[in-house]
Amino acid sequence: MSKHPLFADWHPASWRGRPAAQQPHYADPDALARTIEVLGRLPPLVVSWEIEALRAKLAAAERGEQFLLQGGDCAESFDDCESDNIARRLKILLQMSLVLLQGLKKPVIRVGRFAGQYAKPRSADTETRDGVTLPCYRGDNVNRPGFTPPERAPDPELLLRGYERASLTLNFVRALIDGGFADLHHPEYWDLGFLRHTPLREAYQGIVDSIAESLEFFESMSGQRVHAATRCEFYTSHEGLHLAFEQAQTRYIARQQRWYNLSTHMPWIGMRTAALDGAHVEYFRGIANPIGVKVGAGMSAEWLQELVSTLNPQQIPGRLTLIHRFGSKHVEQRLPEMIAAVRATGARVLWVCDPMHGNTETTAGGLKTRRFENILAEVEAAFRIHEDCGSTLGGVHVELTGEDVTECVGGARGLREADLARAYRSAVDPRLNAEQSLELAMRIAQRVRSERQRGARNIK
Repeated sequence: MSKHPLFADWHPASWRGRPAAQQPHYADPDALARTIEVLGRLPPLVVSWEIEALRAKLAAAERGEQFLLQGGDCAESFDDCESDNIARRLKILLQMSLVLLQGLKKPVIRVGRFAGQYAKPRSADTETRDGVTLPCYRGDNVNRPGFTPPERAPDPELLLRGYERASLTLNFVRALIDGGFADLHHPEYWDLGFLRHTPLREAYQGIVDSIAESLEFFESMSGQRVHAATRCEFYTSHEGLHLAFEQAQTRYIARQQRWYNLSTHMPWIGMRTAALDGAHVEYFRGIANPIGVKVGAGMSAEWLQELVSTLNPQQIPGRLTLIHRFGSKHVEQRLPEMIAAVRATGARVLWVCDPMHGNTETTAGGLKTRRFENILAEVEAAFRIHEDCGSTLGGVHVELTGEDVTECVGGARGLREADLARAYRSAVDPRLNAEQSLELAMRIAQRVRSERQRGARNIK
């Protein structure tokens, strides 16, 4: 019997009675069951009051008072669970949030797409190379990227490795932040090597100097240190894909009288698993976490309306984030329709733009890539469309890395397709590198600043 006060017919395993898409097939179900039992006894990775704090911030973003920056790897690798890699990802998100804070003039909610992003949906169950067919690579939580039968066989022990890597990552991030790594008084601590050479250095340094001057002025006038500027709240997110894993970390918190997924602060549902009668929607409707849903060109207005009704029937503020990912070619046509559809339900949601997934293409050489100009075009169009529709774009969702990779073309340095082979490291989808990520944040901030100045002139 469920202890959930809102859904008497729900419990953490009720999804098992529904069709479950994108789940790996394990040769030994008993071994999987033993692993899930172990995971269920391990300490949670996050706690309910952190989740509730994030929900409150997302509710503020719904009202246009804050802005969500959600970013990180398309799929984390166990091998990348190293201090330098984690610090670089945190640095670029902090740099982007600094730029957005200065440009948007509102608090930025920082949500990392890491500490658990170890499983990925795939378009096919198998992959064929040179006449050999094996299960596809579904992320380090499931199997391994090498193309041999042992490597591609789903291994339940990897779920434990994923839990451990997520715990290590989250512990290090918290230690960095508690140690002053995010102190706005010292943004020079966040410097990445590329900033010494990038064309963006002068503009970024101007933003840093502006914030430093503002803090110095306030503190000299008040005689008090701005303690809110010495650290930041940081949250985690991942796609809640592997349902047995998600169930194992789902706990009932008596003081909250709710069930929470304590493996992350903000899980989301992807397009491939958003079927109304599917297992993922059934699982997500019962957890109290703020949740996201990817909304793409293949989704109808009616489908979206039913998802909104199913996933947030109580219309809890900050509960539901809709992450639209139409691509620069389709956003003009589809986004107004979706905004109107949600408005017709009377529901309040947080709208976020994912400019990555709808803009993926394949080069002649077979590499997946994304063009910076298309990514930027979709974000700019999303801001304008929401404004024209009387709505608010409350955030962006970006696949990025703090490393100097060459996976997306374009940007300030003008990366071309010929440059991709130099440092293409992603095993799944192409990511913006650190320089491109910072440029995207600066272009967003510049656009909002220009719109604000134009509005001020019109008032005069």
